[in-house]
Amino acid sequence: MSLLVLGGTGTLGRQIVRRALNSGFQVKCLVRSFRRAAFLKEWGAELIYGDLNIPETIPLTLYGITAIIDASTARPSDYYNSYKIDFDAKLVLIEAAKKAKVQRYIFFSILNASKYPDIPLMCLKKQIEKQLHTSGLNYTIFQPCGFFQGLISQYALPILDNKSIWITGESTPLSYIDTQDAAKLIIKSLSITKSKNKTLPLVGNRSWTSSQIITLCEKLSGQKSKISRIPIFILRLICQWTLFFEWSWNISDRLAFIDALTRGDSFSISMQEVYNVLQINEKDIGGLEAYFQDYFVRVMKKIKELNTGFANQSNDTDF
Repeated sequence: MSLLVLGGTGTLGRQIVRRALNSGFQVKCLVRSFRRAAFLKEWGAELIYGDLNIPETIPLTLYGITAIIDASTARPSDYYNSYKIDFDAKLVLIEAAKKAKVQRYIFFSILNASKYPDIPLMCLKKQIEKQLHTSGLNYTIFQPCGFFQGLISQYALPILDNKSIWITGESTPLSYIDTQDAAKLIIKSLSITKSKNKTLPLVGNRSWTSSQIITLCEKLSGQKSKISRIPIFILRLICQWTLFFEWSWNISDRLAFIDALTRGDSFSISMQEVYNVLQINEKDIGGLEAYFQDYFVRVMKKIKELNTGFANQSNDTDF
């Protein structure tokens, strides 16, 4: 099977590429910058030029492709290209996939996207879901709500660097998942007939609030966190204020998403159907505790090595 991956340099995309290559797939990656994606070529993937900002470059990239995994999305700071990338380009890609007779199409939406039409990215994701439902393609839509890897910069690094962690209070629990486990499920779905034309959640086995994650990081790092709280009503005022200025709309979108997490909806759902469909054992999906344990052990080991190196260097310069 010849697989085209979009967003292959991203946090999830690179794990998909690695997993697909290890599983014996012929992998092609649509990229704008060959230099930035050089590591994918070193792994064994073929790089093909394509730019979602220039939709006319998309159709030619599908020659000989039997499956598409679209892990691409606009950056949060890239407001001007968000609609073009997350909607216009997706429509072109879907139509091109139909004409190229692509056998499988995997798309990533967001869990609970249908509940938040006021959040632009969620609205666009839901519209693309609807397009796939009527496209005639054999699709699988995965709905994640967060990945372990994103929690490093949000919680672990600020604690290690003695910087503030900004929170709004007791937030909605989210079921995060490791991108490596997510990639395992995604690649497995390509060989499972029952996953065709399914919309499946892509979450971990336990949900976590911000305070629980902070407590876990403090325990594993042995360091105390600095927490700065911002009242939700102030967040909403900031969100409303940013709507008045076009340059700040991307900020408004991100604030709106944070606000959504305080509305009391559940961002957790059973994965039992997914495990049954994909014939995966729940025990093969890692937990956040083990992920952070491994991270902090590696960081602390590195810090110890650096401190030992500095101490030896200092001793060498003593007279």
